[in-house]
Amino acid sequence: MRRKHFFIPSVLALSIASIGQFAYAQDNVGEDSTVRYPATYFSEWAPVTAQDMLDRIPGMDSGGGFGPPGGGGGGPPGGGFGGGGPPSSFFGRSGGGGGRGFGGGNRGSEVLINGKRTAGKNNSTGGQMTRITAEQVNYIEIIRGTSGELDVRGSGQVVNVVLYDTFTDSSLQYQAQASQSDNNEIYPTGTFSYSGQVEGLNFVVSGTHSVNYSKNISKENSILGDFSPNDDIREERESDGSNTTLSTNLDYEINENSSARLNALYSDGERPSDLVRQTIDLKVQPNIATYQREHSPSENDNWEIGGDYEYLTDSGSRYKVLFISNAFTNSTNRERFDLLGGGNEEKNLFLDSNSTTRERIVRGSYTFDMFDGSQDLELGAERAQTILDSSLALGISGIDGTPSAAVGGLIPVAVSNANSTVEEIRYEPFAIHNWIINPRMSLETSVIYEYSEITQSGDVSKKRDFDFVKPKVDFRYDLTPTWQIRGTIEKIVQQLTFNDFVAASDENDEDANFQAGNANLRQEWYWNYEVNTEYRLPNDVGVVSGRLYYEDWHDTIERLDVTVDEDNLLSANGNIGDGEKYGIDLNSSIRMRMINMPNLLVTASLNAEDSKIIDPFLGIERRMLGSFRGRNTLGFRHDITGLNLNYGLFWSNLWDGNRIRYDIDDIELSAGDPFWSGFVEWVSPSNITVRLDASRIINNGEFCRERQRFVGRISAGILEEIEDQCQTSGPTVSLRVTGTF
Repeated sequence: MRRKHFFIPSVLALSIASIGQFAYAQDNVGEDSTVRYPATYFSEWAPVTAQDMLDRIPGMDSGGGFGPPGGGGGGPPGGGFGGGGPPSSFFGRSGGGGGRGFGGGNRGSEVLINGKRTAGKNNSTGGQMTRITAEQVNYIEIIRGTSGELDVRGSGQVVNVVLYDTFTDSSLQYQAQASQSDNNEIYPTGTFSYSGQVEGLNFVVSGTHSVNYSKNISKENSILGDFSPNDDIREERESDGSNTTLSTNLDYEINENSSARLNALYSDGERPSDLVRQTIDLKVQPNIATYQREHSPSENDNWEIGGDYEYLTDSGSRYKVLFISNAFTNSTNRERFDLLGGGNEEKNLFLDSNSTTRERIVRGSYTFDMFDGSQDLELGAERAQTILDSSLALGISGIDGTPSAAVGGLIPVAVSNANSTVEEIRYEPFAIHNWIINPRMSLETSVIYEYSEITQSGDVSKKRDFDFVKPKVDFRYDLTPTWQIRGTIEKIVQQLTFNDFVAASDENDEDANFQAGNANLRQEWYWNYEVNTEYRLPNDVGVVSGRLYYEDWHDTIERLDVTVDEDNLLSANGNIGDGEKYGIDLNSSIRMRMINMPNLLVTASLNAEDSKIIDPFLGIERRMLGSFRGRNTLGFRHDITGLNLNYGLFWSNLWDGNRIRYDIDDIELSAGDPFWSGFVEWVSPSNITVRLDASRIINNGEFCRERQRFVGRISAGILEEIEDQCQTSGPTVSLRVTGTF
């Protein structure tokens, strides 16, 4: 596969060179290293929303990400604009499902509103930034220390958006967007948000309706194991649908000592897709072309409700209780037809998959000061219940059996572990100690005991118990108010992906209709050792930061041989053993004052990583799946304040080479083109924002995969076929208008 790999180090080098160019300190950094940006700081850029203000703070988005805000709700966490990454199947799986519950650490920026975090996952605090008007914001502060007064724990910085205590006017914000992909049709999105205050009640109510479209073109050429031509496949997949999301966030100050918040979200959507496939058989002369089509309607709905209550005693102690309850349901039906000519077709595959994931979490804690306020201790407990109900029905043609309407009139095929319910009950008592050693040093230590019980019923019956002790030490030292060094040691237990327990559809391999489940999974976990440093350049020039880390992994989850019948090789995600991962992250976000362009904000990042683990299929040492070699990004935002105009460009490149995925009977290598996106935005005198966004504008963001298929297991080394596939989704352009009444 032909691919390129290069890096632009100029901005990182310029960042380091800039450190010595300014002799006086940044005047918005306090003695406790907290950085404060008053509302007047942003006035020259005429911001309309709180997100507009955050976008102008150096270091808030190191490495780029200048695309439009992500949409609200409607699915599991993840995704968003500006990714440009390859399909997940190109890289396999590593890292499980992320952190667990409310108490997980966060290496990135955690956003609070008035010092409080929204008790929600899809309905998160960060998602409210586009719905809060700039007039409501008093100041924004970046908290780089640690304190029991914070609602969050983690090694990253905390961004606190502080609103005015009272504001007399309510506001109605609207947003209309039209997007065009390469089919030359226009797809609209409309959003409204109403916010205001009634005595002690602050409220935000919002709704979004979007019509979506995407197109993916795939080209695959394959040769046989003796390197003779095999076939040539062309696929074109179109997906369109719609999504509607309603959400609300309520914040009520009951009195000076107590407050409560309530958040709710409901989302409903559909995303049917249609695929046309042409296969040219190159093994015969003349070549023979066959055609297939697929129709895959898909529906999902998601609801979530969360809230918290906080009580402050006269002595400064704090009681807090919070909860979340949510559910996400997805239903997909896939039917494949052979096109016979003359308008006739014959169905050969029916695959129906349904899943509902429910989550219920409640957490309570008590925080109090010790030793004249220099130390505080938080004691509490969390209980979480997660339930997955999953079913899969498979029907195919051309085999012996009785056709059934339940599988589209085809012959039913029994699939092991196709209908299951997986439930986890988890308890976590915890203690978190914060110690302000002196004005320049702080120490956070915590210990969490986790006990969980996982039960699976249905086609498989199994019940298991797990327990972990999870300590953490986080030390922060301010060499100066602007220069901070942090060191962290932490044991992290990953959240299991419940879909790995059950059989699920496989849309990434045409030769495999489903992926097997594994009822014997246990949590993967690792020790994380890291050192972070951050330097905020004088005169508000920008931020330079770096992170060096080492992770000692145990019970790592990747592909594993689960074959029962040697005539039908099967693999599934399973615990394959121990591994290690290490790397470095460098980030910079710089205002170009040194060339007399203070309103040009340039960001750059460099991430390099390596890892190793023993492959269960070949017994060789290799890189962990999902562990990229590296990534570098470069972007800028330029404000022309006299015209209320700003524009920007973002470039991102994943390093190619040695990105390999091993499975029981195939090996995949992947590579991709860099990703580009850009925008132009204008704010009218009446505070109406007009923004034009474009993604994949310089190339089509092509990603390629070479799949080596083997006869039997890959350990036998009998090569059957080599597939070389490339796919692209084409450019997208959107125009968005946002205003406030």
